[in-house]
Amino acid sequence: MIFRAAIVLLGPLLFAAAAWAAPRPNVLIFMADDLGYSDLGCYGGEIATPHLDRLAAGGLRFTQFYNTARCWPSRAALLTGYYAQAVNRDALPGANGGGGGKNRRPEWARLLPDFLKPHGYRAYHSGKWHIDGKVLDGGFDRSLDMENQGSFFSAKGNLIDDVPVRVPEDETGYYATTATIDHALECLRDHEVNHAGKPFFHYIAFIAPHFPLQALPEDIARYRDRYLAGWDALRAERHARQLALGVVTTPLSALERNVGPPYAFPEAIAKLGSGEVDRPLPWAELTEEQRRFQATKMAIHAAMVDRMDREIGRLLEHLRATGRLDNTLILFASDNGASAEIMVRHGGHDPRAEPGSAATYLCLGPGFSSAANTPFRRHKTWVHEGGIATPLIVHWPAGIAARGELRHTPAHLIDIVPTVLEAADLSKPVVWAGSPIPPAPGCSLVPAFARDMPIRREALWWLHEGNRAIRSGDWKLVATRGGPWELYDLSKDRAESVNLVDLHPEIAADLEKEWNARAAAMEAMRRPSVP
Repeated sequence: MIFRAAIVLLGPLLFAAAAWAAPRPNVLIFMADDLGYSDLGCYGGEIATPHLDRLAAGGLRFTQFYNTARCWPSRAALLTGYYAQAVNRDALPGANGGGGGKNRRPEWARLLPDFLKPHGYRAYHSGKWHIDGKVLDGGFDRSLDMENQGSFFSAKGNLIDDVPVRVPEDETGYYATTATIDHALECLRDHEVNHAGKPFFHYIAFIAPHFPLQALPEDIARYRDRYLAGWDALRAERHARQLALGVVTTPLSALERNVGPPYAFPEAIAKLGSGEVDRPLPWAELTEEQRRFQATKMAIHAAMVDRMDREIGRLLEHLRATGRLDNTLILFASDNGASAEIMVRHGGHDPRAEPGSAATYLCLGPGFSSAANTPFRRHKTWVHEGGIATPLIVHWPAGIAARGELRHTPAHLIDIVPTVLEAADLSKPVVWAGSPIPPAPGCSLVPAFARDMPIRREALWWLHEGNRAIRSGDWKLVATRGGPWELYDLSKDRAESVNLVDLHPEIAADLEKEWNARAAAMEAMRRPSVP
């Protein structure tokens, strides 16, 4: 009896000791570039993504997860845990600079590896960077920084550990998405040999399916004729699957036939020829040439997503083979919605070349971008749901008991840093180099790993190129650049089809006041840039 009583009394202490001794999880973040909300099979798409679908079946899918509508602010939010405007990485009204690669983060705005490495983590980066400063200065131990100077078939502009690579004259066999995982596997194999006792953090940032639409011929062939029925049919098809999966409940948004690319490049339309269309017109109104051209572009987009999934599969197989998969927290998201942009950059576009080859420069455009963002309105750069909604897949068998479940709480890239820190049982420091670190706006999603529950917060906030929004509960206030505020009840209308601003002016006024207060608070957080 005395022995049994001792066990009862010591039980909590023994459990605490066991938990303390448990190895911290590895952390693996995949980020796609310009992926639409419905592009993955597990979010309603027809593109073959079996490896990501398997991660979702063995973990969680968040249905209301958000990015910032653009690549560089999303990457800042992901790795710092702050809105990009608060860390000088996107513009605020009346503030100086802060957009694109123009401004640098304040000294206190550290990247996630700086908080993990003091606790034994090794940090690796493979793929796109688009964050200010050098990669290794951001706390990473190894890096492949892909500049993507207009071709998925060339390593031109790439850096290894911040040093430019020497590009061979013959680059036959090179493809950026494959090269991203080649580098990631090289880092992990080295980790197994030289750092096996340490956990790792690996940030894998694909350029795919960002323009230019370029893919391997065998990948394109799998989808060549798949999209000849057009974007109207594809949107309806994907929406039906989304409803069946439960990832959305909203009706399908209407196509906005007068909304084209966010930036006008009429000279690009001329270079691309008479098959190009810069508006999401009804498919029946297009010529036969236009239908084939547009369907081919979507086939290349699908091929790029398909190849990304295949390469992810190679890395997951390595984790299985080395026994690390179960205790690796894996997250997958996209930096913004699919893109309506149409442009020709870098080496130009050869209309005589095979579509999707290195000599071509194609962009998805607003028609099939609308299908990729099903069921939502608008595209990358806008902060309507089509621009900011992303899949979020979370897989961690050792830490998440749920399998194949949905999580409906609204969440954002600013939540990733606190989520990773809590999963690793770590606390973020409050001071860096003698300066206080301001409170961050994100929330840990770890409580939602156990059950479908709301993560309590006052609001989520957006601003990019004058497009602005705020969401509080199910109410969302949103406006295009220079346009009036619109108000939507997202519990019934995530398609943002019924503007309620005239019915509820008091709610709109309160949300506008809160949007302005948050913008002012972020301006106050900004400090002189790091030299």
